[in-house]
Amino acid sequence: MIPQSLRWMESTELGRSWLNALPTLVEACATRWGLRLGQPYEDSYVSLVVPADRSDGVPVVLKIQFPDRESEHEAEALALWDGDGAVRLLDHDPARRALLLERCDPGTPLSEFGAERALEVLVGLLPRLWKPAGGPFRPLADEAVTWREELPKGWESAGRPFERRLVDACVDVLAALASSESEQVLLHQDLHADNVLASQREPWLVIDPKPLRGEREFGVAPIVRSYELGHDETKVIGRLDRLTGELGLDRERARMWSFAQTLAWAFEGTQVLPRHVEAARWLLAA
Repeated sequence: MIPQSLRWMESTELGRSWLNALPTLVEACATRWGLRLGQPYEDSYVSLVVPADRSDGVPVVLKIQFPDRESEHEAEALALWDGDGAVRLLDHDPARRALLLERCDPGTPLSEFGAERALEVLVGLLPRLWKPAGGPFRPLADEAVTWREELPKGWESAGRPFERRLVDACVDVLAALASSESEQVLLHQDLHADNVLASQREPWLVIDPKPLRGEREFGVAPIVRSYELGHDETKVIGRLDRLTGELGLDRERARMWSFAQTLAWAFEGTQVLPRHVEAARWLLAA
């Protein structure tokens, strides 16, 4: 039942504990919701995601989350969207961090349809997702404080893998941006073309929010750096210009948020994601 994509969690005590608990969690959720389970999806790296059929024949997805900070309040985000451009939340078991979700069929990721089509779809989806939001969602400003604290430590732990000026610039940018935000809306901080799936209820539905509340300009950051849409300086800056232009956003704030989150997310443990660092360099210089 546990796919290989989750085996990396065996390297930590918390990860091992969660993996060991999964069979019991799955059984309890299957009983609660009357599910006939299929085989887990292999491309999920921080949650167990399993296609299933309810006893009434309705196709669904069971998602059991690893208890991390970024996925906190995913259920509340999906409930607020209520199926408007996003996969619908059918039920939620907070104690087990388990979500029962609408299934997207055929479920083909938007990334397979080319960069031009992906950007068209994302430009249409983003305004629908930017709903006014307050609690319980974590403020973007608070997340920025966490990134400011963690980035220098992560850089040191990884052996100073890139120039210090990027770290210093990111810390300064985050301080400036977090103190001057505009209207607070619900943000999907990992919205890229692999997190948008072809569906029948709507042509495209967003999945896997890592919700925050903050200004709209932050919302384009994961799309700007999305290497599946092309990874070179011209393409990265081109996405920034197109998204900010068509969505009426402040280009400078969007550029700086994109730079800051891209660098803050440039580490997996002590391993560096080189394409994130390259994109951060291009964005800082743009």
